Amino acid sequence: MNFRMMTAGALGLLLAGCTTTTGITRNAVEARWLGQPAGPFFAQFGPPISDVEAGGDTVYGWKGGYKTRKIPAEYEKTTDGKRGKRISAPRTEYLSCSVQLTVSSDYVIRAIRIVGDRKRPNGPTWCEEFLGGAKAE
Repeated sequence: MNFRMMTAGALGLLLAGCTTTTGITRNAVEARWLGQPAGPFFAQFGPPISDVEAGGDTVYGWKGGYKTRKIPAEYEKTTDGKRGKRISAPRTEYLSCSVQLTVSSDYVIRAIRIVGDRKRPNGPTWCEEFLGGAKAE
């Protein structure tokens, strides 16, 4: 009887270890939200646009962070410090962020995957800036 209890206990610990997060993050969004309750995420950023049951977990689709950003024209600098010829025209960026959140039955975020994002040549992506709290340059 004791052997069965010890085996069942060991199996329970093994299974509990499978449901915890690994602690390895790849970006600021994962660093901020992995292992956190999903309620504060949806309260701060708005409700999900979809949800799908996947075993004991639920995969939520979320989209938000809509912003329009004006990018000014860039010009060469001449040797005397004046503005030279135009390198790039002014433009408008339309930003948004899309993520998939895998949430366990106890409503904890177990995985968060960025699905749609706007990359920047230097600095954080728009999702990292908006959801992860990274500061823009």
